[in-house]
Amino acid sequence: MLSIVMPAYNEAAMLDASVRNVVDGLRALGLPFEVHVVENGSTDGTPAIATRLAEQIPEVLAHSMRVPDYGEALRTGLLEATGEIAVIFDVDYYDLDFLKEALELLDPSDSPTGPAIVVGSKRAPGAHDDRSSLRRSATSVFSGILRFGFGLTLSDTHGMKVLNLGALRDAVRACRSGADLFDTELIIRAEHSGFRTAEVPVTVMELRPSRTSIGRRVPRTLVGLARLRLQLGGPPRA
Repeated sequence: MLSIVMPAYNEAAMLDASVRNVVDGLRALGLPFEVHVVENGSTDGTPAIATRLAEQIPEVLAHSMRVPDYGEALRTGLLEATGEIAVIFDVDYYDLDFLKEALELLDPSDSPTGPAIVVGSKRAPGAHDDRSSLRRSATSVFSGILRFGFGLTLSDTHGMKVLNLGALRDAVRACRSGADLFDTELIIRAEHSGFRTAEVPVTVMELRPSRTSIGRRVPRTLVGLARLRLQLGGPPRA
């Protein structure tokens, strides 16, 4: 079964349509699924919309957190998930074609030693990133730090992902980062533990302004990466 995790912070304008689009697409795939909408600290109508969706759509479950924290919302959704495969979609960034391609890579019947994580990469060959040049540059620098500081093989860690949750539950529980770095820490822990990872090139465009300005996000991320380096160490030895 698939467990979809969708964090939602002040997404009243998009949440209903996005969740219904995802549900319709998943039903068309013919696989059992659940959708965890994790509202976190919203100050608009998001909590009420999430609750209504859970009441109207049997596959949808709504969770609510008092504090806005994207990473904690991901952790909450993944720990609540009952499926062996988890999918991370954002309310403004989801792609069912990516999901189908990622599931083929993850399929243990085809490759028992397949990847534990498949990332929708904005930087892989063939990807199209239509965001602002500032955000593209920030992603490039961030990826470089991860490559040289942690030995990460993937070109991107943020955005859509499909996870072999059956293999990664302990890693999810071990992650301590919140905000912007939870999913990055999860990927680092997975690779350092010897799990394979893979990426699929995707197209990304901004449907709305980022919730956090680059000016606020960069210092917070750098401090978080420094803490991660102390906790996890550098690249594993060959």
